[in-house]
Amino acid sequence: MIALLIAQNIAFYIIAAIIVVSAWRVVTTNNVLHAALYLVLVLAGVAGQYILLGAEFVAGVQVLVYIGAIVVLFLFGIMLTHASNLIGDAELDHENKTWAVMVSVLLAAVMGYALWDRFADDEIADGAELTVQRTAEVSDSVFSTYIVPFEAISVLLLAALIGAIVVARRD
Repeated sequence: MIALLIAQNIAFYIIAAIIVVSAWRVVTTNNVLHAALYLVLVLAGVAGQYILLGAEFVAGVQVLVYIGAIVVLFLFGIMLTHASNLIGDAELDHENKTWAVMVSVLLAAVMGYALWDRFADDEIADGAELTVQRTAEVSDSVFSTYIVPFEAISVLLLAALIGAIVVARRD
């Protein structure tokens, strides 16, 4: 039992390191296509963290929706809008980089404080009864209670894809 917990902690930190390095490369690379591929690594790492948490359904949705749909949409957008002209040669630095770093650190500190303030006193007892939500319950909720927002998002994504094609076709 102890060995399993140690292995889970080691896997968590390895995946977390991959996520952090890949996220850093997403925002620091000059190649737009490489940024999208680093984003795939970030999203796959998040799916791996979900698997470690025992949320296989959420991990599957992460892979299907974000990696399988959103990143593919980004890649098609890059290819259709001829963003390949930005690859490699363009200077993507900005003079407000210092302000961006300061605001990012401030936001991270505020979020960290808010999380610490909210969850610092919460403890789970060793033998506590945890509520496990099954895949059937999640799907019943999505396709009954939340069917209208689910369909609205699908129509919005379709409109965004059509809009990207129309904008790219004008050239």
